[in-house]
Amino acid sequence: MNVFRRIDDLGKIPGPLVLAAGVFDGMHHGHRAVLAAALSAAREMGGTAAALTFDPHPSKILRPDRASRLLTSTPHKLALMEEFGMQNVLVVPFTQAFAAIEAEAFLRQLCAAAPALRRVCVGRAWRFGSKRAGDGALLHRLGPELGFETTEVEPVEIDGAVISSTRIRQAVEEGDLDAAERLLGRRYTVAGTVCRGAGLGRQLGFPTANLSTHNEQFPPDGVYAVRVHFAGTDLSGVANIGVRPSVASNGDRLLEVYLFDFSGDLYDRDLEVKFVAFLRPEKRFPGKEVLQNQIREDAAHARRILAPE
Repeated sequence: MNVFRRIDDLGKIPGPLVLAAGVFDGMHHGHRAVLAAALSAAREMGGTAAALTFDPHPSKILRPDRASRLLTSTPHKLALMEEFGMQNVLVVPFTQAFAAIEAEAFLRQLCAAAPALRRVCVGRAWRFGSKRAGDGALLHRLGPELGFETTEVEPVEIDGAVISSTRIRQAVEEGDLDAAERLLGRRYTVAGTVCRGAGLGRQLGFPTANLSTHNEQFPPDGVYAVRVHFAGTDLSGVANIGVRPSVASNGDRLLEVYLFDFSGDLYDRDLEVKFVAFLRPEKRFPGKEVLQNQIREDAAHARRILAPE
């Protein structure tokens, strides 16, 4: 997949160009509908589809004290886009200066950078530009002048309500992973990079991979049966989310994973953790032996759940 970081790079993509624009946090059913519209239009006109998204999430810049928890970090989102079939993605750095650009000026900048732009696909509720003043009406008004047509994709509803990243975050935060799966179209996952920890898991006989994540929304604290994907490999394991009350910690919430039947160096590797089933809440244990026995029981429980049918 080609990943571009400058708006001027749009000119490198062969035309006719169809652009799907949005934040795409979570890559849920609604997001995929927008991308699918772009891919379909590009096929019909013998052109190329590209996605336009932003990094960081706009809320981190516009309201840093209330920034949204992510459903997908940027690397995770790009991987899901590639899996869906997008071969070109423009990741626009979202800064205070960028946020101040008027919507019309932004559109004119896009078209100047990409003379081959022929269609823009967005969700009907998408807003862009300074003070979120840009919308589908502006796209339709300026499109004939700037040489592109506009496709507004209708919202996707499930369980009688529109799918949104906010709704999915709430489901994950509440531990309703089945609801999150219905809205996402996939089991909820968190991606992160394995970093060095204190080595306590290894001392207990259960070496864990400690993940450095990117402000993702975690499910509730506790122990989970998980499947883990990395480097084209899928493994099973058990994960813990929480503050590890049985060991010395600084109180930060951590995600750590014990992989079954695996030996090898995972440091600095990127893992995607899929939460399959909740096993139990996190709790404090009175000693090392009790903790070891509980981890052993958790692993056995997870193996039963994850065993092939």
